[in-house]
Amino acid sequence: MNTTIWIFIVILAAILGAVAGFFIARRSMETYIKNNPPISEEMMKSMMTSMGQKPSQKRLNQMMAQMKNQAQTSSKKK
Repeated sequence: MNTTIWIFIVILAAILGAVAGFFIARRSMETYIKNNPPISEEMMKSMMTSMGQKPSQKRLNQMMAQMKNQAQTSSKKK
């Protein structure tokens, strides 16, 4: 009986640790992505140039604001 209780406790602790680890990792990744967006203005500028568009600062600011707004909207839905 004593061994069965220990096996149950170990399995329960492993499950709880996996669930807690998942949520902690998810929250830390969301914070990291929010603070360090994957696309910077320089990357956006080079993409627009490679597509044949002449990037103006106003257009870059609009696109960055749009991406930031989209990221905030998608995080609120979750």
